[in-house]
Amino acid sequence: MTDIQIFEPEARAVPFVVEGDGPIGLVLIPERGQDVLGVVGHYLAEEAGFHVVRVGYRSAARAGAEPTAAERAADVLAVLDHIGLERAWIGGHGFGGTVARELVAAHADRSNGLLLLGVEEKDIALAPALPILIIQGTDDAVTPSANAEALQAGAPERASIKTVEGDHLFPASSPIETAVIIEEYLDWD
Repeated sequence: MTDIQIFEPEARAVPFVVEGDGPIGLVLIPERGQDVLGVVGHYLAEEAGFHVVRVGYRSAARAGAEPTAAERAADVLAVLDHIGLERAWIGGHGFGGTVARELVAAHADRSNGLLLLGVEEKDIALAPALPILIIQGTDDAVTPSANAEALQAGAPERASIKTVEGDHLFPASSPIETAVIIEEYLDWD
């Protein structure tokens, strides 16, 4: 089992896990309150040879003060700076994907592309020219396929949608299938 590390920029305790040391960097940000990306990340690090960084969420400083997606994106960027990862694919599941979109929109120079596992309906500009892989659960009622299709319509020349059987928790119910889609999309084996 990979150890969880804690980085404390400006007294914010941000948990993260680093696995693998391959040439392709991949940052994974979980959904709020649940991290179903562990097996996906582990497979991509151990079986596919990726350098995977999973970045969790700091605790809210006080009740009712949940950090915004932009503040969470700043936490992820602080962890990447801390470990010295200059560029990577940035991705997330549900709200984690919204955090990834915020990060890539603000720091496109740090990203090789965007990976979204279920798409929240948010108005966040897409960074120009970067490829976008969307993986969508076929029965996802939390982040429905209409959200993925709307996002793809905004960048049809560079956004691809792949589907996995299952609901919003498809990364947990079909982790290997999800990981293989990522591996094949990035053309790494």
